Amino acid sequence: MNEPAALFTYLVILATGVVSYFGFRSWEVEGKYIFNPERILAGKEYYRLVTSGFLHADWRHLIFNMLSLYFFGPSIVFLLGKAQFLLIYFGAVVGGNLLSLYVHRHHDYRAYGASGGVCGIIFAYILLFPGAGIALFYFPVFVPGWLYAIGYILFSFYGMKEQSRGNIGHDAHLGGAIIGFLLTAAMTPEHVRYNFVVFLVVLVAAIGLLVYLWLNPLFLPAGSFFGPPWRIKSKASNVPRYKQEKAQLDAILEKIAKSGMDSLTAEEKVLLGEVSAKYQRRAETKKPESGLAI
Repeated sequence: MNEPAALFTYLVILATGVVSYFGFRSWEVEGKYIFNPERILAGKEYYRLVTSGFLHADWRHLIFNMLSLYFFGPSIVFLLGKAQFLLIYFGAVVGGNLLSLYVHRHHDYRAYGASGGVCGIIFAYILLFPGAGIALFYFPVFVPGWLYAIGYILFSFYGMKEQSRGNIGHDAHLGGAIIGFLLTAAMTPEHVRYNFVVFLVVLVAAIGLLVYLWLNPLFLPAGSFFGPPWRIKSKASNVPRYKQEKAQLDAILEKIAKSGMDSLTAEEKVLLGEVSAKYQRRAETKKPESGLAI
């Protein structure tokens, strides 16, 4: 391992560890710098898009991310340089958080962790060394980097649809991975030419999933936004009632954000009031679930 490159990576790891340690000890520090859509959009605290990447849930979360950075970071620094490494890493942190901000812009949501930046570095490594083997966690099996990239994108996308099952911020991971991959491609077009098939396959998969997410952020069935009107009506009955209500509520909130409360119809105001009352009753009778996305 190249010592100067490794040393520079260690400095990033050290800085992250120090800030995370203070976050472990102080709720005030965590609350000030954590990813929070409401504070970012309404409070214009845009610094949270970066600072949340220095916070972690616990020592296990921190060590897992920093070990990944330790294994992949020095190769990126050695091949591309310190400035390029920082651009990829923090570009991926911000890019991942921007995707998460879009997905959770109407939600009461908190998240932290350097996973978006680490994913960006891993995908930079995959573009630069597509044939290098990458180990699957918990299994002594190595797969080619390009195959790992495709699998990771699909897994993250599936994880976004199933987020209720865990506290993993798959959206930030996916966004960070894609931004890291694209930034590296822009910096090293010669590697794109050498590994064009790998680049194209990963790019098409990433763009396809991002387009799907842009058109369908609620992950409704494809028939709800693709296909002729008759098909949409025939599928509507298959959508669970709670998902229909959530889709309607998000549409109303989007309308309020764009045109204000006065733009709502009488039916929309009634629905908003009913949903608000329901959530208020839940808050009074049930302790909120704990856990933050990491």
